[in-house]
Amino acid sequence: MTVLVTGSRGRVASTLLGLLHAAGVKTRAASKNPADLSPPDGVDTVRCDLADPADFPTALDGVDSVFLYAEASHIDAFVADARAAGVEHVVLLSSSSVLAPGAADNPIAASHLTVERALAAAAADGAFEATHLQPGAFAANALQWAPAIRSSRAVELPYPGSHGDPIHEKDIAEVAFAALTEPRLRGSSHLLTGPESLDFTEQLAIVTEVTGHRATAAAVSPARWKESVAPFVPETFADALLSYWASHDGRPVPLTRTVEEVTGHPARTFAAWAADHADAFRP
Repeated sequence: MTVLVTGSRGRVASTLLGLLHAAGVKTRAASKNPADLSPPDGVDTVRCDLADPADFPTALDGVDSVFLYAEASHIDAFVADARAAGVEHVVLLSSSSVLAPGAADNPIAASHLTVERALAAAAADGAFEATHLQPGAFAANALQWAPAIRSSRAVELPYPGSHGDPIHEKDIAEVAFAALTEPRLRGSSHLLTGPESLDFTEQLAIVTEVTGHRATAAAVSPARWKESVAPFVPETFADALLSYWASHDGRPVPLTRTVEEVTGHPARTFAAWAADHADAFRP
């Protein structure tokens, strides 16, 4: 079996590469800029920009399975080239946002939903099997707070009491590994969460406890937050985030045990994630 891992610079994909390599699975690391990759020894690299369909035939040549990021712009071309290459299985890193009401109208959920639907249609047509991983909030989202915390500034948040289900990238990678190597998991969707529902202030308190460096929140208006992120977050995405945070303000989110059921161990806590990334928050 040969597995193509797209987005190999990402935290989930790079962790998955290590798991596959350690298990003796032939793996091909793909990225828009393969020269920037540092895969395990013996792992080949290939250019595969999911926004450039010209890359697809070469990247998919000789591949049996694919770990795919949810880039919707050319998913039909990717499906066609995967079919032509004889790909047997695609594991998609999707999002739990696709399960929310009105997902098709949410700019964050819509791209994931588009890719899910394209893969599901291909699977129904017998092109290949498709497995969807639907994680909630990535624990690594907390890294956006690191510059403020390192400089002893409060993290400005429009809804400090908004809950999430932060999941460690290692848990997502381990579920992806299982999906790629265990036939029992093929062809289904897996909703993934961390083991705790935590609001942002609770996450910051954990960062403080783990790192020994104080991390606090400062409540700001949604308008001020939008203005602060405008240079790098499109307005439609900012509005979607604000809507989500407002709907979960003071409201714990439901959790699953999917990570434990698939991997055999409980999902890692946010404190465990913070310990793994503690240096990012220290001055």
